[in-house]
Amino acid sequence: KLQAEYGDVCALEEQGTRIYFAFGPEYNHQVLSDGASFHSRFFAIRGSRNSPQRRLSSGLLSMNGEQHKRNRRLVMDAFLKKAILNYLPTIQLLSEEMLSGWKPGTERDISRDMTEFMLRLTSSILFGVESPEMVYRIGRMTNHWVNLNHELGMGAFVSDPELARRYSELLDFAGELEGEIKELIAQRKRNPTGTDALSLLINAHDCQGSISDEELVGQAALIFAAAHLTTAHSLTWTLFLLAQHPSAMNELHHELATQLDGGFPSLEQVDRLPCLERAVKESMRLLPASSYSQRVAAVPTQLGQFSLPVGCPIVFSQFMTHHMPDIYAEPEAFLPNRWLQINPSPYQYLPFGAGPRMCLGAPLAMLIMKTVVPTILQRYKLTVVPMSEVSGRVISTMLGPTSSVMMRLEDQNGIFECHPVLGNIHSMVDLREVKMPVRKAA
Repeated sequence: KLQAEYGDVCALEEQGTRIYFAFGPEYNHQVLSDGASFHSRFFAIRGSRNSPQRRLSSGLLSMNGEQHKRNRRLVMDAFLKKAILNYLPTIQLLSEEMLSGWKPGTERDISRDMTEFMLRLTSSILFGVESPEMVYRIGRMTNHWVNLNHELGMGAFVSDPELARRYSELLDFAGELEGEIKELIAQRKRNPTGTDALSLLINAHDCQGSISDEELVGQAALIFAAAHLTTAHSLTWTLFLLAQHPSAMNELHHELATQLDGGFPSLEQVDRLPCLERAVKESMRLLPASSYSQRVAAVPTQLGQFSLPVGCPIVFSQFMTHHMPDIYAEPEAFLPNRWLQINPSPYQYLPFGAGPRMCLGAPLAMLIMKTVVPTILQRYKLTVVPMSEVSGRVISTMLGPTSSVMMRLEDQNGIFECHPVLGNIHSMVDLREVKMPVRKAA
């Protein structure tokens, strides 16, 4: 509504507090490419200087300037191709464990399944598989800590007894979580040959030395926060959109049947699945798990017609950009084959952000999507339960389901059909079968 009424740069003001909004690729480029003028601040609640909350919220996503550049170089080792190859067996193992509990003829909440799967997978990739009970416990604790931060946000500073109680709960829980992560760090240092991301972070170093234990606590917590729910939501939305579009699912099924052998795909096989890649890219365009984010003005700067003071927040939106009709024809429609015709710039298509702070985990997230989705769809046909509710909402930047996403499982037979659903998904997606617009010759 803001963009429709006021244009691509606008502001909301209440009681002297102003938030600025910047929509579209031109302003995405300005805000995301200029790290000196626009700083990142991932969590609103930082805690006192020497508190566990401050250390947990002090990872890469909250760093700026030279500190960010150095830590990004060190953290990058955990997300290079060599490291990602070491994570593949874990992705395969946990995929098989999940699917072993699925039975044809039953109905499942795919959103809940993907969230639980990604909690286990993110925990294992980040913290290792040697002590699964401890690793999953830390993963669940980290998830609870992230949720507390999201639920409270700036509300923790409002004079409200309930918010004050929950703020104290957050600070106390941060102390418990920090203790668990520190114990795991100590274990990894006693056995420094691990291939999990935490072990790689412990062993990373440059001319200034290695990452300190305090920095490791923050990096571990924020990497988990950035990876878990975003990928879970992307998996859920992709499976839902494919289930509701039989023509797209039929084309993908043919590709999987001719290029794969029924099992978990290898890296070489993944590279031979262009239809799958188009479906995943289109899903993340239409329902980007990270739907908006924010920066803070670090210096006085100009944004459109506004002169921004230091400290003011600026919101930019992947969702808004991905739904602009001058960039994407039929923007509310799920049309994987539009990617045969278009090649948007990094600031027109940015599910993982763009610029010098683009998500380091993007290649890993894409690999998870492009191995887990075909593993599921080779084995099972997923059909949305007729007249079930499918609703979503952006909660603390992330667009995820707020309802169950109920699907019926059947043995894969290559015969696909969609069913009507209820819920606010219709305000975000046109679920009718829409023909791909033909690009006119220049």
